[in-house]
Amino acid sequence: MKDKNRKTATITLRVAPQMKADLEYLFETLGTSISGACNMFFAKALSTGSIPFDLISKEFNPDFNEETIEALQETMDINSGKIPAKRYHSAQELFEANNAEIAASNA
Repeated sequence: MKDKNRKTATITLRVAPQMKADLEYLFETLGTSISGACNMFFAKALSTGSIPFDLISKEFNPDFNEETIEALQETMDINSGKIPAKRYHSAQELFEANNAEIAASNA
């Protein structure tokens, strides 16, 4: 039987036992498996023509506080074009916008 007639194909990958255990835990926290994550990775790579690294688990990165995770997500959203990057014409304009954002969050 030819590969293109099969619904799935097998890929064998060798990793260190601890890495496998860590990956199983990570992907479980994200609601998938190693196989599911690989399929998502391959599909995204094929659709974008790039290597995608967009998933971050809050549980797997306990050293990251909520603000850091939000900042990482915002960076990924800007890089992917989901949200526009903020633009400033001068350092003064940046500082004023930053101060206004801080004041609004403290109100």
